[in-house]
Amino acid sequence: MQTVVIVIHLLIVAALIGVVLLQRSEGGGLGIGGGGGGGFMSSRGTTNLLTRTTAILAAGFFITSLFLSWLAGYDQRPNSLINPTPASQSGSPAPEKNLLDSLKPAEPAAPQAPQSK
Repeated sequence: MQTVVIVIHLLIVAALIGVVLLQRSEGGGLGIGGGGGGGFMSSRGTTNLLTRTTAILAAGFFITSLFLSWLAGYDQRPNSLINPTPASQSGSPAPEKNLLDSLKPAEPAAPQAPQSK
């Protein structure tokens, strides 16, 4: 599920970048070429379409971002680096192997005296 939402999120991001770059800036920038009369849409119509598309994509980006952050924290139990398994709540806690125990080097065995047969 998370992978599907990430792919949708990335598609929205790519489309949002493209739509923003197509918009005409005050200095002309990367905007759609000006000029003429008999095009597909008028300059004003193109501006309105790009503005609405940007708003819709921005809302989609915001929603998918919130959903991904919620999904990351969903069903996450607090844990500790020192004691990764939760302590048992019974009367006497069982000895647990924690992170500090796993970092300690193994103790060498004591030297043995040679045995005769």
